[in-house]
Parts: sequence; structure tokens; C-alpha cells
Amino acid sequence: MISLKKYLDMGATGVLAAEPDTSELFQATYESYRSLLLAMGKTAIQISPAMGSDFETNLQSLERRVSTNIAPESIRQVESQVEVHVQEWGSRISDHLKAKADEVREVLVALAKTAESVGYRDQSYASQFKEVTGRIAQIANLDDLTEIRSSLVKRVSELKTSVDQMNRDSRELVAQLRAEVSIYETKLKSAEQLSLRDQLTHVANRRSIEERIRWSIESKQKFSVVMLDLNGFKQVNDSHGHLAGDDLLKQFAIELQSNTRSGDLVGRWGGDEFIIVLACDAAGAKSHIDRIKEWVFGKYTLIERPGCEGLVVHVEASIGLAEWSTGKTLEDVIGAADTAMYQEKNRLRHKR
Repeated sequence: MISLKKYLDMGATGVLAAEPDTSELFQATYESYRSLLLAMGKTAIQISPAMGSDFETNLQSLERRVSTNIAPESIRQVESQVEVHVQEWGSRISDHLKAKADEVREVLVALAKTAESVGYRDQSYASQFKEVTGRIAQIANLDDLTEIRSSLVKRVSELKTSVDQMNRDSRELVAQLRAEVSIYETKLKSAEQLSLRDQLTHVANRRSIEERIRWSIESKQKFSVVMLDLNGFKQVNDSHGHLAGDDLLKQFAIELQSNTRSGDLVGRWGGDEFIIVLACDAAGAKSHIDRIKEWVFGKYTLIERPGCEGLVVHVEASIGLAEWSTGKTLEDVIGAADTAMYQEKNRLRHKR
């Protein structure tokens, strides 16, 4: 006898409906989840290129982690990290938009004040001219020529005083406008410089790194790219909190910057990944890497929470090196450095 459930599953066709394949369902869900992570990062770039690059890089890193380890615990950890990055990016984009709105409001207020002052000045002088011309018209009613002459000289003097005052006010207004324009030019330049800096570490951000690489390629300048990924950074965040993790990134960036030549560029690619653009070939870059291992790697004292210092951690990083050659694109060089870096990370992981 056919059970009621099987009878309902057969439907009108009389053919028993097939049970869904659990492995296929999991694979489809798994692929959709990875695609969603990448799509979220691309959308953030479209919303704000300056603010979305770090967010996209973080999601790409999480997508790579999911692609190499599909264990339930690993996916739960990735899900937790995604939530943290989404909340952090949402807060940053909210603050960014509020700052932009405040800048626009300042400009509008300045324009309104200028328009108000011009209107007030014109009304004031219009009143003065009206008064002077009225007095001049009354001169025609005077019979004494001497009095007419005296009144006319006085009125002309008043008129000249008004015109001179207008000229002075105009010069002061122009000077004021120039000063205000200069202030806003300075603000715009500062904002442009900030848009090329990582907000946390204050080294170059992803956009600035890409611009330097594109310029070097277009100028056919010899250069190499060194990519660094901090080992054990996730454990620092998980065990001691994001404040300690942020402090580690700041200190590492400072040490990296201080041990790099002024003509080279140090930047944060995203998350715990840094990039150095060196104006030399691979051989010169290797000697620079040796310097980093000697002077940048080592012990760091971190802040766990406000008012609490003394957490000491040993910091090293997996390093990937790629040299640019004619015909290679930005993506080629970054991809080669990224691959080399992950190969070293895997080698160190297996070595342990």
C-alpha cells in the first residue's frame, strides 16, 4: 500500500517526486554564499571607491578562506567576521557621508552670508544715493547762488565719500571671498590627501597603491611589489579583541614605513595585508625583504583595552614578491605577489 506522503508526492502525474540531492543542494548553497561575498565587495566599491576597497579586500580574503576550508566551524567563523566587517563598513560610510554633508553645508552657508552681505551693502548705498540725489534736487529751489554753490560742493563731497566707501567695501569683500576660497581649496586638498591614506594605519590605501603601480607601468619605470600577510593576526583579534588587533596593525605599519626608503610606497592592501612598491628589481627587493625580517618582525607590546597595556606578541608575516616586466598589467603583478605570498603561508603552515 502506498503511504499518504508518497501518494501526495506523486501528484497528478502519478510519478513519485524525486527526493532532493543533499550534496547538490549544499554545493549550490556554498557557491551562492561565496558569490554573495564577492558581490557585496563589488557593490561597496560602486557606492564609494575610497571607502569600499578595504571592505572588498576583507570579503575577498574571507571568500578565499571559505574556498579552502568548508568545515562547519570555519564557515561559522567566516560568518562572524562578515558581520563585523559589514557593521564596521556601515559605520564608516555613515560617518563619511555625514562629513561630506557637513562640508556642503559649510559652503552653502558661506555663499548665503556672501549674498546677504552684498545685498545689504547695495541696499545701504542705494539709500545713501537716494538721500544725496534728493538733497541735490532741493538745491534748485534755492535763490542764493552762493548757497547753491556751497550746497552743491557739500553734496558732491558726500557722493564722493559714498563712492570711496563702496570701493573700499568692494576690495574688502573681494579679499574676504579670496580668503574663503583659499580656505576651501586647502580643505579640498586635505580631503584629497586623506582619500589616499588608510584611515587606521595612515599609510597609503589600496587606491593610492594602484595609482602608483599604474603610473610606474605607464612611465615604464622598473619596480617590484612585496606583499605581506601577518601570521596569526586572527588569533590576536579573537583572543584579545579588535582594539589589540588595530594597535598591532598601526605599530606594524609604522615600523614598515620607517624601514622603507622615502622613494618607495608602503600601503595597506586590506585587512592584515600590506604592500610595498619598490623602485628596484627583484634582486634589490630581496635585500629589502631581509631588512624587514630583521628590523620589522619581532615583539610588539599592544593595548588590549583602554587603560590596559603590556600584551606582548611576536609578529611575522608571509611574504610574496613579484617583479614587473614589460607587458604585465597591474593585475598580473598583484596576482603574482599574492600567489607567492599564499604559497609561503601554506608552506609555513605545513612546516608547523
